[in-house]
Amino acid sequence: MQKHLSYADRLFQEGKIILGGAALDGAIGIIVIRVESAEEAWSIYEHDPAVIAGIADTELHPFRVGLLAGPGAR
Repeated sequence: MQKHLSYADRLFQEGKIILGGAALDGAIGIIVIRVESAEEAWSIYEHDPAVIAGIADTELHPFRVGLLAGPGAR
C-alpha cells in the first residue's frame, strides 16, 4: 500500500487527483481524478501499484460536478 500511496501522492501533486481517501466501510476507498479521457483514467488505474498487486479492484464512473461547497464554488 505504501507504493499505492506514493503513486497517488504523485498524481495529486500533478493535479490529476482531486480528492481521495480510505472508505470506512471495509472497501479500499475512492479517488476522484481529473483527466481528459476514459483512456487516461484507465491508464492511471492500470499503473496503480495496488491494482497491479491485486490488492485493489477498480471501477470507472464518469462524473460531472453539480454541487460543490466552498468559497467561489457552485
